Amino acid sequence: MVIVMAPGATDEQIGAVVDRVSGAGGEAFVSRGDTRTIVGLVGDIDRFHGLNLRALPGVAEVVRISTPFKLVSRQHHPQMSTVFVGESRVPIGPDTFTLIAGPCAVETAEQTLAAAQMAVAAGATLLRGGAFKPRSSPYAFQGLGEDGLRILADVRTETGLPVVTEVVDVADVELVAEYADMLQIGTRNAQNFTLLQAVGEIGKPVMLKRGMSSTIEEWLMAAEYIAQKGNLEVVLCERGIRTFEKATRNTLDISAVPVAHDLAHLPVVVDPSHSGGRRDLVVPLSRAAIAIGADGIIVDVHPHPDTALCDGPQALVDGDLRALATAVRQLAPLMDRSPALPTA
Repeated sequence: MVIVMAPGATDEQIGAVVDRVSGAGGEAFVSRGDTRTIVGLVGDIDRFHGLNLRALPGVAEVVRISTPFKLVSRQHHPQMSTVFVGESRVPIGPDTFTLIAGPCAVETAEQTLAAAQMAVAAGATLLRGGAFKPRSSPYAFQGLGEDGLRILADVRTETGLPVVTEVVDVADVELVAEYADMLQIGTRNAQNFTLLQAVGEIGKPVMLKRGMSSTIEEWLMAAEYIAQKGNLEVVLCERGIRTFEKATRNTLDISAVPVAHDLAHLPVVVDPSHSGGRRDLVVPLSRAAIAIGADGIIVDVHPHPDTALCDGPQALVDGDLRALATAVRQLAPLMDRSPALPTA
């Protein structure tokens, strides 16, 4: 069950709702948005019905929701959400198409700046880059850590692009949040529930990648962990799932985009780089993402992919980026979307 508070509901009114629910043996989770506050209830639904919650001051609506992901569900939030990133408020949502690009891993200041400049030339308005890199092999490059975060911050100053970067450990959440405009949860941590709750509490937008073996419901339940801590600024990222197919690095579940849009009010972006794992597949998969109604894409860029320390075979170079820019420029308007530009 979800309680939607009226615009302008006071802290005392919200507290009265929480107290009444707690007094009946339930739990109430408060999620504050820009204009509305939502209180998600967990417990005996029949007992809640006897509390006459609709009559409490400040309550606009009480909705019984059957889906397990109450706060991110479209049943209580029928309009699609837009998430704004950084001080420049770059939008990710239903009316725009957002290109996020940059190096898979931050290696040097020169490499990161060159990749960011390539991204800007292609029309990107957000910079991706990994300072902490969870890798399948313990011998692979694990990232530069805080040094990488400093490089990203410097490149943001140089280019104006807000930074999207991954956090892999609860102990690093506050550190990464000091530098990043948007925190990314990668596929290997998609069901690290303690980490999901920690980024929910930090108050910055979150990009949640789908677990490589997660169902769509499990993906949305992971988003619910973030929302339950008061953060509804979540963007879902379909990055390919593990199947029996070996021709590509992962299998891009393109159908997940409209399914997730139908079930949840959160924006959905696609990662064609990590799904295909091959440079020649990135642009075709990007076209498919635009056509299916994705709210954006996130791609790898590298000035010298042959020497990249991480995922060089899938990183785009100048010619590929020109083709990608053309696809975004020509196809996005056909889906009634305009390029996502800073709004501040």
